[in-house]
Order: sequence, then structure tokens, then C-alpha cells
Amino acid sequence: STYADYCVVMARTNPEKGKAGISAFILEKGMPGYTIGKPMNKLGMRASDTTELFFEDCPVPQANLLGKEGEGYFNALEILDGGRISIAAMCVGIARGAFENAIHYAQERSAFGKKIHQYQAIKMKLADMATQIDAARLLVMRSATMKDQGKDVNLESAMAKVYSSEIALKVADEAIQIYGGYGYIKEYPVEKYYRDAKLGTIGEGTSEILRMVIARDLVKRYAIEEKAELV
Repeated sequence: STYADYCVVMARTNPEKGKAGISAFILEKGMPGYTIGKPMNKLGMRASDTTELFFEDCPVPQANLLGKEGEGYFNALEILDGGRISIAAMCVGIARGAFENAIHYAQERSAFGKKIHQYQAIKMKLADMATQIDAARLLVMRSATMKDQGKDVNLESAMAKVYSSEIALKVADEAIQIYGGYGYIKEYPVEKYYRDAKLGTIGEGTSEILRMVIARDLVKRYAIEEKAELV
């Protein structure tokens, strides 16, 4: 919002219709009644500014309606599928960054006469981290491929996003453990991966919400026909 000249805003155009009464509008910086707040001081993702938007007596012309009136909510849901794939891919990148830093450090750091990657505890961590990253990447690739093919990816994108985001957080946490005390210091890179990874479990649908989406779609996919009761 700090740098964008335009933004898309969802607003109720017919409160009586519920979800079908929400429409999308394009707003331009400088419009009367539209102001932008100061950047928020976030835990992570600090290179991407996040601000509040304020609307007070802000008239919006009919020409700024994006799509048809009342379709804003439903169009947003379609966009979420692609957004979740993008967030999942980002989380895979965060996880790989944390893993690569950790495995390089494990080959450089010595303790009690040998490199720490030679200790079984570190080996097990590195093996799990690499396996989880590959699994997350495959989920992302599957959902992205299906999206490119024009298929419904509501279930697959939710799975990819939940798994990739939680794995990114877990891998970043393990990277800090491998670094030991240095991992808790900002002079070393892994603490940033940990802070950045947390957003993945919140943005574009929390892990809790997406698990509900996954369960709902699974029931639909594996629905059984109800048998008529005998009288």
C-alpha cells in the first residue's frame, strides 16, 4: 500500500444479500477520503510494507467497479487458489534457504573434535528437513500444474499451502537448533527465515481454516450415496 498507486477494495453494496452483496472496486491513490497509514512494524517479511487503509466519505465512481456487482466475494475465492499456491511456493523457498544455511554450517562447525554434521542427531535433522522440503515442493508442483491445466485446485492448493507453510516453520526452527546459540542472533541468517516463515501459516487462509477446507472437499470427493431406509 505504501508504494502502490492502485488497490482493490471489497465493499458491501447490498448488505441484505450477504456474500452476494459484496463487490470489488479499484481505488487510486489521491482519491478524496482515501488515505494510507504508516507501515506496520512486523515480526517478519519486513521488506514488504503492510499498512492500514482508511476510507472516510470516500465516493467511488461506478466506472471503478471491478467485474460485476455482487461478485466480489466469489471472485476473491477463485483468486485465493492461485494465491495459496504462490504462498506455498514461497514457503518452500524459505525452507530451502534455512536448510542450505544449516547444512553448510554443519560442515563448518566443529564440536568435541569433529564436524557437527557427523553427529547422529544432526544427521537425522538434516535428513528430515530435506525430505520434508521435497514433499512440500511436490505438493506445490502438483497444484501449480493442475492450475495451469484449468482444473479445480481448491483441495490441492489448500493441502500444498498448509503443508509447505508448516514445514517452512519447522525447518527454520531446526536450522536454528543446528546453529545453536548463534541461530538466535541476528548476525546469522536463520533467525530471519524463522520470522518470515510464520506468515505462511496465517496469510491467504490460516492453517486452521484450510484444514476445514480440506476436510470439506474430501467429504465431497469421497461422498457415499445415502441408502433409502427400509419401511
